Order: sequence, then structure tokens, then C-alpha cells
Amino acid sequence: MFDIIYYGDPILRKKAKAVSVFDGKLKNLVEEMVETMAQNDGVGLAAPQVGVSKRIVVIDATKGEVPPIVLINPEFTYVSKEVVEREEGCLSFPDIHLDIKRPEIVSVKAFDETGKEFHLEKAADLLARALQHEIDHIDGLLIIDHVSLLQRKMLSGKLKKISAMVPGEATGSGEAKAV
Repeated sequence: MFDIIYYGDPILRKKAKAVSVFDGKLKNLVEEMVETMAQNDGVGLAAPQVGVSKRIVVIDATKGEVPPIVLINPEFTYVSKEVVEREEGCLSFPDIHLDIKRPEIVSVKAFDETGKEFHLEKAADLLARALQHEIDHIDGLLIIDHVSLLQRKMLSGKLKKISAMVPGEATGSGEAKAV
């Protein structure tokens, strides 16, 4: 299991690198990410949140009812014009929940851990939100980027506490963990 990387670590702001090798190391990384997500009661987890600057996302929007979805190098193929506002949390922002406006329905193409391409068509509700949240992570975007400057100012005390949890040797290089 990995440690979660918290707000303030520079790796969370980097655009993650595409995965080009689908091998046993990738499979092990994905398995550890799924375990880390489950142990932290998360709905989704992106590789930068565990110190790996790769375009890898795992999502479990069903709380274990079906196996988690693994998305390697995901890309949106459809984003609805209709927008909904819902509360979101993030493992990299403990104890912060924000109302975020996002498109209601999205479609995504990605690869699984074996390198097979697949499509998720017209995802809605929690799955659509998780897809957008986690793909934001691999693009270096965070939930605080979706709120007003005033809201960020109001959160500044909490954000300082979270960034103080970042070790002195932040993993900002993206090379802290072997992939």
C-alpha cells in the first residue's frame, strides 16, 4: 500500500506522463493503487496521488460491488453541456469537501492494465464525477482550482495545515516510486 500525497507536494501540479509499457510492473502498481484507494475509503485515485507521475487512474464508484475500473492514458471523447454541482472530497485534501460544478455526463476512452483499449460511454452520476476528478489529477488540476478565489482564501488555514503534512523531501520529481 502507498502513502497518499497531500496538497502542497509539487507532483500534484505536474501533468503526468503517458504510459507506454504495459508489463508486470504496471500491473503491480495498479494493484497497489486499488488497495490504497480501498484502504483510504476512496472512490478514485490517480497515480500522482501516490507519488507516480503517470497517466493512471483507478475508480470504484460502487463500493466494491463490481471490480474497480482501471484507466491508463484516459481521454474524454464526450462531455455534456449540462452541468451539475455536487460535493467532492479528495484523499489529497483530508477533511475538505467542496461543491464543484462539472459536466453531468462524460465518455472516456482508455487502456486497461494489459494495454487493451476500451470506452466508457455516457457515464453519469458518481462515475462521471470521479472520472473528471481523477483525470484532473493526471493533468495537474485540483479541486481547489474549481472554486472561487474567495473560497480558496477561506480555506487557506486548512490548506496550510495540509501542506505542512508534506515531508521536507517532497516527491515533486515524480521519480520517488519505481514504475
